Amino acid sequence: MSFWRKIAGLAARKVDEADCDVCPPGLPGEDPAFSTAVTALGAKLAKADGQAQSSEYDTFHAVFQAEPGSEGNIRRLYQLARQTTRGFEGYARRLRKRYGTCPQVLEDVLDGLFHIAASDGVVTADELAYLERVGELFGLSPLTVRRLKATHLGAANDDPYVILGVAADASDTEVRDAWRAQLSEAHPDRARSRGLPAEFVEVAEAKAAAINAAYDQISRERRSISVGVA
Repeated sequence: MSFWRKIAGLAARKVDEADCDVCPPGLPGEDPAFSTAVTALGAKLAKADGQAQSSEYDTFHAVFQAEPGSEGNIRRLYQLARQTTRGFEGYARRLRKRYGTCPQVLEDVLDGLFHIAASDGVVTADELAYLERVGELFGLSPLTVRRLKATHLGAANDDPYVILGVAADASDTEVRDAWRAQLSEAHPDRARSRGLPAEFVEVAEAKAAAINAAYDQISRERRSISVGVA
């Protein structure tokens, strides 16, 4: 049975099933509490920019597909939840409490929400704040949220992770290795050794400086996150 079918009737009562501390066995899709919370979060995201369009349900349904027999129940809950963004934090906390030991499940949910937000080509500041807050409530690393944001919305050309060519949640070792490799390739001495003109050496110097600055920025940000977590 689809988890969407199991959602029937849950909108009318409190989801006590969410109040447990152990990640439930089986697939999340078989968990009514999961499906209720995901539907509510998707619906309230639609309201985050101040207006909930009926077409946004189509996008939600495309990401979190419902079986034909349960779509009516999903749509009714979605329409109810999208009236306001109030309460979204409670749903996010419930999911973390239930799936905190399964962070990939929570990341997949946030990934789907990012996809929904970006589907119309515009992600407002309010929608982004909503998504970042959900990620925080899920207990996901800020670097994971940053990677998802870059995946769906793109990253600025001056983003330090773009400069080093690594994902925002790459390990410290991966970041350091990328920095060393890029710095070795761009080092001005390589341009000099190849006998290139002075302007090429200047370009190499600027690139090396940008690589070092990117690595320094990432290091500072990660130290700040580490202190914040501690």
